[in-house]
Amino acid sequence: MSPSNELDANLGKLTRLSQAKTRSISAENFTGEKGKGGMAIEGRGKYAARDLGQGWKVSPCIDIQAGETVILAEIEGPGAIQSMWYGGTGARDHHRTTILRIYWEDQDQPSVECPLGDFFASGWGYAQIDSIPVAVNPNTSFNCFWPMPFRHKCRITIQNLRQEQINCFYQINYTLSKVPDDLAYFHAQFRRTNPLAYGEAYNMAEQLWPGVRTTTAGSVKGKSNFLLMVTTNSRPSVELVLKITLVVPMDGLLTTNIANTQHLT
Repeated sequence: MSPSNELDANLGKLTRLSQAKTRSISAENFTGEKGKGGMAIEGRGKYAARDLGQGWKVSPCIDIQAGETVILAEIEGPGAIQSMWYGGTGARDHHRTTILRIYWEDQDQPSVECPLGDFFASGWGYAQIDSIPVAVNPNTSFNCFWPMPFRHKCRITIQNLRQEQINCFYQINYTLSKVPDDLAYFHAQFRRTNPLAYGEAYNMAEQLWPGVRTTTAGSVKGKSNFLLMVTTNSRPSVELVLKITLVVPMDGLLTTNIANTQHLT
């Protein structure tokens, strides 16, 4: 019997044996190396663990200086990010000025570039969220479970745009395994236009791809990518009319467009 694919993990396959290797990166183990968790001898918990010796949780978080960008993870593939957890002042108090970036393979531009709070559906501050892909728990604990496959390399950074130091608690769980050819890359981008002119049509796709004529069939392409577009309105008392037009290649043809109208009351 062939081994199961760890990238397709779910509760229904919990008992299946796998050849994949699971790893975890945090402030306790910056590289995710096997057997290196709990090895820190310096960190915020040093005093509390002073009598316990090495092997206890000493470094629960990192400090990020004003304007600093820190590399949280550099992973050699193939494999996939399975879940991520973030907390601390960067998540709780400064969610719009703490920027998360994720690079697949050796690309120069990030596929994910988004304020930490907005990435976890908390652009306006803490609100408890319970869903399959995203969970925001009490005390602003950001969790996501999007599958994010990569074939050669993954790099994750976080940037502090404030003029003061913040701290960041984090854990990045991933698996090392073969990646099937039909698995796409994950992308998430943040754009904001404020204020938006009354009655003006707002083309979200053109904000992501400046200069691209998104009204022309086939102009937005991406065979190995998938796209999730979400919009929110900061004035819930005003009706929001949302129309999204997607052009999706399928069997060499283009599907019909989708126009959807949402009403917020």
